Amino acid sequence: MMVLQQSPYILYSDGKGNIFEDTDLFATGRSGWDALAVPAEDWIPLPEGGSLYELPGRRGIGIDVGTGEMRLCDKGWAVAAFIPPAHTGLYLAAYESGKDAPTLPLFCYTAAAWLDGTFYVPAVRIEDDIRQENAGYDARLIETGTRHLLEAYPHNRLVKHLMENCCMTYQCPAARNFSLGRWECPVPTSPACNANCIGCISFQPQEESIPSTQDRLNFRPSAEEIVEFTVPHLQTAPFPIVSFGQGCEGEPLLMWETIRDSILQIRKHTSRGSININTNGSKPEAVQKLCEAGLNSIRVSTNSARKPIYEAYYRPNNYAFEDILESLRVVRHYKGWASINYFIFPGMTDSVEEYEALRRLIRETDLSMIQWRNFNIDPDWYLGRIGVTETGEFLGVKQLMDLIHEEFPQVRFGYFNPPMERITGDFAADFAH
Repeated sequence: MMVLQQSPYILYSDGKGNIFEDTDLFATGRSGWDALAVPAEDWIPLPEGGSLYELPGRRGIGIDVGTGEMRLCDKGWAVAAFIPPAHTGLYLAAYESGKDAPTLPLFCYTAAAWLDGTFYVPAVRIEDDIRQENAGYDARLIETGTRHLLEAYPHNRLVKHLMENCCMTYQCPAARNFSLGRWECPVPTSPACNANCIGCISFQPQEESIPSTQDRLNFRPSAEEIVEFTVPHLQTAPFPIVSFGQGCEGEPLLMWETIRDSILQIRKHTSRGSININTNGSKPEAVQKLCEAGLNSIRVSTNSARKPIYEAYYRPNNYAFEDILESLRVVRHYKGWASINYFIFPGMTDSVEEYEALRRLIRETDLSMIQWRNFNIDPDWYLGRIGVTETGEFLGVKQLMDLIHEEFPQVRFGYFNPPMERITGDFAADFAH
């Protein structure tokens, strides 16, 4: 892989949708609360499907080309990058916020820079699976697939929700793949939740300064509605998965009886593919019932392997951090695949204290996989809301990954829920075809 021979330059926005480079300043990155130089080897070209944001009310922090000193860019607003799925950011955008800077929407804010006609970001590709590649979505085929599904299941409320709301309105990658008859099929089930996540993408109180990024499911689907479209998907799709628990719903374990009944009915029709649940892991006794019914894998979301950091963000109702660990253990006891959906925040995730906690979590749960996900949240707002003023000594995200891989080589790294073919066979298989 090519390594840059010099640091790329900082970017700034004029507030009118135009982005420029400032060749007087090298770009920096942010870890925790601190701005710092980014090693040249950590910069990669902005992947296809990535995009750039201006950060209103914020001045970028760069390194003066002449003096080597850090200073603010005074030419416009700071700029950050959204990096597409399968990539994990190593540094956040570095900036100083003005007193009237608005809270940023719920997206990831990776550092971004420019050099020799190319935008760069500090990131690694953590996953070879192409299921959410931008180039893989043909709008005409998606429209045709959507129309076909709506015609095939005219009375199915869940298919209508997935196609009209998720696929065509929000362009959800999983729903788009469902319209194309391939890979992982989303199955939202629960309009309610038992957590009050600060960065919830489907529900934000009116008094909050940020909106939710999508509307939440507003009905409870029946097992019959679920079985009607998931069985054909498992029977015909390449590398098929059906996944309960999506961004457009609350907590699926609150609907565990319906999910259990669905799994039992699905498996009466087909043994093909994988049945997965994306969850907060709050009800290990429900997870056990689902495993007994035929659940194959679980993905438990967490911002931290530390109880205080987890509970400050999730603000759980009637469950505790210990429950999510038990849910992972339950799935492993039933020989299932157990992943964590790990929200990466440079300076927090790679802190020495978090590293030690992650090691304990892996040992105590016999974890199968870490999905290294970019955290979609305003960095200042997040740290302020969970009350973190000092993030402590940090290792660097890449070094953290290296250390975990060295100590726990059996723990797989990735970004997506693996299909059964990868779980039982060659995990590194290329699913480009």
